Amino acid sequence: MQYHFNEIEAKWQKYWADNQTFKAENNSVKPKYYVLDMFPYPSGAGLHVGHPLGYIASDIYARYKRHKGFNVLHPQGYDSFGLPAEQYAIQTGQHPALTTEENIKTYRRQLDQIGFSFDWSREVRTSDPEYYKWTQWIFIQLFESWYCKHSNRAFPISELEKVFASEGNAAVEAVCDDNVEVFSAKQWNAFSDVEKQEILLKYRLTYLAETEVNWCPALGTVLANDEIVNGVSERGGHPVIRKKMTQWSMRISAYAERLLQGLDTIDWTESLKESQRNWIGKSVGAEIEFRIQNSEFRISVFTTRPDTIFGVSFMTLAPEHELVLKITTPDQKAEVEAYIQATAKRSERDRMADVKTISGAFTGAYAEHPFTKKPIPIWIGDYVLAGYGTGAVMSVPCGDQRDYDFAKHFNIPIPNIFEGVDISEEAFSDKDNTVISNSDFLNGMNYKKATKRAIFELEQIGQGQGKTNYRLRDAVFSRQRYWGEPFPVYYVNGLPQMIDKAHLPIRLPEVEKYLPTETGEPPLGRADVWAWCTETNSVVANKKVNNTTVFPLELNTMPGWAGSSWYFFRYMDAQNNQEFASEEALKYWENVDLYIGGSEHATGHLLYSRFWVKFMKDRGFVQVEEPFKKLINQGMILGTSAFVYRLSYMFANPKEEESLGKQLLKKLDNIYISHSEFISKGDLEANKEYLKELKRKLAEIAGLSDASELENVIVVPLPIHVKVQYINASDELNIEGLKKDSEFGEDYQNAIFIGENGKIIEGENDVYKVGREVEKMSKSKYNVVNPDSICEQYGADSLRLYEMFLGPLEQAKPWNTAGITGVHGFLKKLWKLYHQGENGSFYVHSSTSLETLGESFKTLHKTIKKVEEDIEGFSFNTSVSTFMIAVNELTAQKCTSKQVLEPLLILLSPYAPHIAEELWSKLGHRESIATAPFPKFEEKYLVENTKNYPISFNGKMRFTLELPLDMSKEDIEKTVMAHEKTKDQLQGREPKKVIVVPGKIVNIVG
Repeated sequence: MQYHFNEIEAKWQKYWADNQTFKAENNSVKPKYYVLDMFPYPSGAGLHVGHPLGYIASDIYARYKRHKGFNVLHPQGYDSFGLPAEQYAIQTGQHPALTTEENIKTYRRQLDQIGFSFDWSREVRTSDPEYYKWTQWIFIQLFESWYCKHSNRAFPISELEKVFASEGNAAVEAVCDDNVEVFSAKQWNAFSDVEKQEILLKYRLTYLAETEVNWCPALGTVLANDEIVNGVSERGGHPVIRKKMTQWSMRISAYAERLLQGLDTIDWTESLKESQRNWIGKSVGAEIEFRIQNSEFRISVFTTRPDTIFGVSFMTLAPEHELVLKITTPDQKAEVEAYIQATAKRSERDRMADVKTISGAFTGAYAEHPFTKKPIPIWIGDYVLAGYGTGAVMSVPCGDQRDYDFAKHFNIPIPNIFEGVDISEEAFSDKDNTVISNSDFLNGMNYKKATKRAIFELEQIGQGQGKTNYRLRDAVFSRQRYWGEPFPVYYVNGLPQMIDKAHLPIRLPEVEKYLPTETGEPPLGRADVWAWCTETNSVVANKKVNNTTVFPLELNTMPGWAGSSWYFFRYMDAQNNQEFASEEALKYWENVDLYIGGSEHATGHLLYSRFWVKFMKDRGFVQVEEPFKKLINQGMILGTSAFVYRLSYMFANPKEEESLGKQLLKKLDNIYISHSEFISKGDLEANKEYLKELKRKLAEIAGLSDASELENVIVVPLPIHVKVQYINASDELNIEGLKKDSEFGEDYQNAIFIGENGKIIEGENDVYKVGREVEKMSKSKYNVVNPDSICEQYGADSLRLYEMFLGPLEQAKPWNTAGITGVHGFLKKLWKLYHQGENGSFYVHSSTSLETLGESFKTLHKTIKKVEEDIEGFSFNTSVSTFMIAVNELTAQKCTSKQVLEPLLILLSPYAPHIAEELWSKLGHRESIATAPFPKFEEKYLVENTKNYPISFNGKMRFTLELPLDMSKEDIEKTVMAHEKTKDQLQGREPKKVIVVPGKIVNIVG
């Protein structure tokens, strides 16, 4: 009977859907286990074979936990707001909701065909109003909260108002804006409502502020740091500039210490934890105030080295610092403004990474040293960031290399304050071996002593204090986009008001275009209906607010991380219309036991979601501090890209280019040469003979009489990606297929391809070989492999097994479609193992003879032991090898026993669920194999009772003999000497000696 995998897989996928096999219950006597994937953004390209890697791993573990008796929650949904759908809407005019819906249908079909055990009854979509109403509700809770430093947690803002009314704010320890003035209870009670709102906005956990942001003019939106790569937008590669805008922000900085401490309580990789520690960036030091000469302005700096205070020879402000233009002298104004403008074009990430470029401008202003009172020149430089610390540094060039390089470049003095240290070539930054000198009261002290003393003296003169600082900055929460969660906010006299929960969700309005307005407003500014009527508590058609009950709604939308910061809670109770999840569901599921996803979210999604969960715990909405107990980052599946090599031409002498003429170059355009070793190195000049022949061919194509006119032309092969679907197993290009591909337009229609033999390819027998390179699998590199074709040709079980077989889960590994035949062959062999009856019919029977099952039980139980260890250790690749060994051994043993072959299916079921279900049903089971308990390993079946002795004659082994391990030395000798093969060897001779080492060898000395 043949293995018809397509029919089998379709059959069981339908069965699982019809019977809701994997539906989890919110109340169960079983222990709970929550397995979660980072949910996908449904792009138009659909899945490629790299996407399911983490899903397959999590599915194996979820299925395994069900077999182990757990009530498993394994949900799936879609992160369905996003910039790609919006960009497509801008280009085509089609509403993002329509394209998103189509993309989701494709994703769902592809996910289903791979056989994942998702509980689809709990599906969530971040763009569904019934989902994002709760995102809006959480935003309101953040707005209605403040953070108490004393209690180290968030409280309702109403409690803060009570404190203000009875005590004022002098004793309040809160995380708040820097410019909050002290007021008494009497003053507070005398304030107008507007004044009170303005003050409270400085304390709220989400607030409006003018913020330095990454602005992408081409996309018309603000980008997060992780949405920028090499100074341009990740989406589209557009330039990004720094710009000040009024934005919603989240006080994630209030949770910096708790975010750090929480890392010690979760089972994440150390590298991932270190990424978050570095992003949070805890620093212990001092905040010091420098007074600006002839001015009322003051500059605060944070430093981890207050012990170096006497080494300050200049100050450096971030170009965006609020005081820069206020303190710049008239004669320096033009230079400073030009520098600020140039810096705005560089992202913060670029500025942090670029340690080679030295640039700056002198403001003309001077600060006063806190102790010596000497003037200190104030510069601006882009190596200082406005958002880190105070946006200003006291520059100590003798102790900091960037300050040192800056001082050298601009010829600023570099005083040495370190005893016995040469700073003529570089700065000295070894604080542990520091001895301070030339520093008044700090002379002779080490780093620790000098730091304490410096802080004490600064406090005495009222110009500094000890402080712990964090690199983590408040997160900008506004995006100038259409396709995102609308804010539940309207404005009265410019101040934000929250819309009551009863009127949520506030849905996206219809707009004519998805671009910002002509006056620069976000796309929501184009809506005809986008204002809030307080009389009807509804959105109304009145953009121009002109009465007392209609007010403008917020025009920005929330960022992508809004919906993804709490979706794991919604899965617990996805159909609840009254709350984001019931108390009972939250108490039962608590948090995610296993989370699998990409490492690219280390400092974005993972940090934000941890922040939201801690806030929700503070306010009593959830019972847990951390969202994800265990986290594994799966590695990438890499694609093997294919390249054709288009010839480009350079000239050593520009005059020769003119004499050769552009017409001739046109004739040599669009020529591709086949791959060879020197092409991959980009150096044709290394092979003179090939180059000579190539130029002869080029001269022929150009219609030249000979190749002499091309003698001084430098030929450069440019690698260009082509679709791997046009490449066969021998790396040969299907030229006709490439030329007909509509995606490339006319790029290749008139192309000339030159083969390995240097001949122009004209017939079917001519071969053009492509170059190959392992890269990230990506549609832009044309190296993606569609899982649809793999499932059709080999089946989903083969895909699942192969992706696990490629290598350790956490490592990157290249995809090679040819390799899948191995695991597909294994599944055929497995199928055959259960079909050893007449004419290949199904044949498995119950055996009662343990003696005949000895070897098969041994195979089974070593497989149980290994597979369980592998799954618990997430070593799925070695499990696949174990299955292959087991099936080979059982086939050799001609095993047909139900006692062996039935538990083997349960072991295999998490990896290859379709074939396991089919064979399970053939064994007579009516319930899904998913309900079967995991087989128990029994050590006794692996205990060896016999020894296969090598029988040697004069030290040379002639045969083996299996004997009981507990046989005595005398009995072993008797048995061996009585054996027919021994008699044949001795030919009637009496041996001189018989050496028996029990459990090891028998040697007969003749």
